[in-house]
Amino acid sequence: MTEPLLAPGTALLAGTLLLAVAIVFFWPGLGLIARWSRNRQNSQRVTIENALKHLYDSEYKRTTATLQSLAGALGTSADQAARLSARLEGLGLLKPQQDVLVLTVEGRSYALRVIRMHRLWERYLADETGLDEMEWHKEADEKEHLLTPHEAEELSARMGHPRFDPHGDPIPTASGDLPTPRGKTLTSLAVGEVAEIVHVEDEPKTVYAQIVALGLYPGMQVRMVESSHQRLRFVADSEECVLAPMFAGNVTVIPVLEESRLPERRRTLASLGKGEEATVTEISKACRGQQRRRLMDMGIIPGTAIRAELQSMGGDPTAYVVRGALVALRKRQAEQIYVREKGEGRP
Repeated sequence: MTEPLLAPGTALLAGTLLLAVAIVFFWPGLGLIARWSRNRQNSQRVTIENALKHLYDSEYKRTTATLQSLAGALGTSADQAARLSARLEGLGLLKPQQDVLVLTVEGRSYALRVIRMHRLWERYLADETGLDEMEWHKEADEKEHLLTPHEAEELSARMGHPRFDPHGDPIPTASGDLPTPRGKTLTSLAVGEVAEIVHVEDEPKTVYAQIVALGLYPGMQVRMVESSHQRLRFVADSEECVLAPMFAGNVTVIPVLEESRLPERRRTLASLGKGEEATVTEISKACRGQQRRRLMDMGIIPGTAIRAELQSMGGDPTAYVVRGALVALRKRQAEQIYVREKGEGRP
């Protein structure tokens, strides 16, 4: 009598294991194969949407989009950019014209939807959260691929349908309308000319970090003092700033009327020495979202008396007396609070 190859218990265990493996890998919608397929499709969709953003940005700024510029924007090889271009053409989103990559009507509409979601999310991060502004672009780059058009409309309505993102970029409407570019670069401002910042480019990140460090933001007025190939020297919100022309090219301005005047030099809370007292006159527009609300909740509003009380060993943070309470503020926060000395007349 021939013995079975496997005992019944062993055969049952082996069958159970095979079934478990099959479920893990092949279960519809939840198995590893399905997840891998979705991740691959999502990755391809993100690449397509990033490519469309680059092509539209080139079109909006009236520059030429090529395979080389596409490869540079996506950080891929020229061969990968060529394959992507062919795929976009096959999807009806792109129509190459000799060496230039041109969006079709469908491609342009798709790009504007992605750009709308990106800029709405940056506006949300700036106005509704305490996230550092150096992180806005990165977070929006991820969220733009996850938001649905319906979610984007809800977000826009919640914020009162903003027209610009925090960098001054116009937010496309739900129907895809976008105003033409406005202004000129800070580098083209003549000595003595006064202008208003309307846009600060947030890429590349290293350049943006330098602009942020100077406290420049849309809505601020500047007056050019010195302009050369080596540096630009200008007054911004009563503070003198210096930027290399390469960096200043990322700041867009619109000249203002000659009658407009820059505000006189203003003192910030950070300038108070220990024991000095002053009155709050304004919180800078660069202070947004939760950070601004937190300061106001502390009672730091125009007209409030405030005194520098204690400094940490390193000088940052500093403790201030506000309405009888002791609050600690970082130097960067204190620099966004304008004050006048006690007894000084109103500006």
